Amino acid sequence: MKIGNKQAIGENLLYLLVWSAIILVPVLNSQMLSEMHVDLEAAWTVWRQIIPYLTIFLVHNYLIAARYLPRRKYGKYLFFTLLVIVIVFSAVELNEHYLDASGGMFHAFRTASFTNHDFYWNIVFALFMNGTNSAIKLFYQSLRDEQQMQFLTQENLRAEMETLKYQINPHFFMNTLNNIHALIDIDGEAAKSAVIDLSKMMRYVLYDSERETISLAADIQFLKNYIELMRIRYTDRVEITIDYPSALPDGVSIPPLLLIVFVENAFKHGVSYNRKSFIRITISCADEQLTAVIRNSRHTVADEEPLRSGGIGLENVRKRLELTYGSGGYTLDLHEESDSYTVKLVIPISHA
Repeated sequence: MKIGNKQAIGENLLYLLVWSAIILVPVLNSQMLSEMHVDLEAAWTVWRQIIPYLTIFLVHNYLIAARYLPRRKYGKYLFFTLLVIVIVFSAVELNEHYLDASGGMFHAFRTASFTNHDFYWNIVFALFMNGTNSAIKLFYQSLRDEQQMQFLTQENLRAEMETLKYQINPHFFMNTLNNIHALIDIDGEAAKSAVIDLSKMMRYVLYDSERETISLAADIQFLKNYIELMRIRYTDRVEITIDYPSALPDGVSIPPLLLIVFVENAFKHGVSYNRKSFIRITISCADEQLTAVIRNSRHTVADEEPLRSGGIGLENVRKRLELTYGSGGYTLDLHEESDSYTVKLVIPISHA
């Protein structure tokens, strides 16, 4: 994944910088000593001492640690790490003896051995180097795991958000189609208008709600279409009002299908066919915040929680709000009275 690639590039870049600095030490020393030219023989002496450590590092980093650390096979990791270190410095020892006995041009570099340390100190230094290398790899691996977990969490949250958005009661569409079917014989023009409103709503749900935010004007129009379709089912005994600014601020956007949850529940639990009922919706914008107040008559039993018993439920409403704005980034107040129920939602608005 792109996340893993970025971390791998960062890790390899760190190794490149460190080893480049180590390799350039002889050149830098020459410059610091104000020498007129770089002493290549002295540089070669240092580089020969670096070669076994660089070899061990490459084998350890790209073969041993890369293979066994992620799988947590620490026994095999330690075994092969020690094996490589012993093999490399055993080869160094053999090479030293060869240089001592060979003479000639190799004999001239006899004092420029791969390393000037004793055998066991070489092993200790190599183990320290590999331990540092492992710590760095584990650190970057933890970063990769954390970012991967964040990525998967975001994907899960996005999927969950999509699920929550589309959990508008499917019975609404079925009931509306039944109402339109009944209207056809009673009022053909009203039935046509209802079909148009329903098609607009379905287009909004299927396409416009794919976006993270939607214009406030479009969301209010969706609510108005919903309300007009719901009016088909009720008599004039049900008072339904929606108030909002006549001139909405330009570019104001909110998450789609958020307000409809509360409006839907207001219809489900605030309307009675045989008792006078009301639903009053007020939407306002001020100080970069949107305030929506939905108040409805109450005809449920005292211990029933309207939002939990229908729609997506109070718990899921809060969950979506927290996924969108974070804890404390919104205000949701629920106020119950004996004859009414009021929901007040305050959310920050964004600008398209």
